Amino acid sequence: MEVILREHVDNLGQRGDVVKVAAGYARNFLLPRKLALLVNEGNRKLIERERKHAEVRETEEKQQAEALASRLSQIELTIARRVGDTQQLYGSVTSADLAEALATKGLEIDRRRIQLDEPLKALGDFTIAVKLHRDVATELKVHVVKQ
Repeated sequence: MEVILREHVDNLGQRGDVVKVAAGYARNFLLPRKLALLVNEGNRKLIERERKHAEVRETEEKQQAEALASRLSQIELTIARRVGDTQQLYGSVTSADLAEALATKGLEIDRRRIQLDEPLKALGDFTIAVKLHRDVATELKVHVVKQ
């Protein structure tokens, strides 16, 4: 089945691309989430109009993400946690904890943008990737210390 993408879909294509996908994927995922439209002439014109508006919005979002990335790269978070006798943390530091710590510094970042493979479970210094935009990513320095 061929569809026209309305938004960027990872591992599939960019906005406006005509891609061939499995019928079930289109019917159950892309179409209900309004990520794609069926290929026909009316939808092609609609996508072209949307593309013009989206390009302006995209450049604006990218500029905001780059500005936020430059601010984030200068920040170092220090998170204090209780530890046991073997210097093992009680609990862990999750992406939600990092997002909350950033919020106290005046930066509102969604926890899903913080690319933390698994929660931090030890004391030390860590570098965490933060993906702010499809094309903009930065690193955040985190220090986990004893409380």
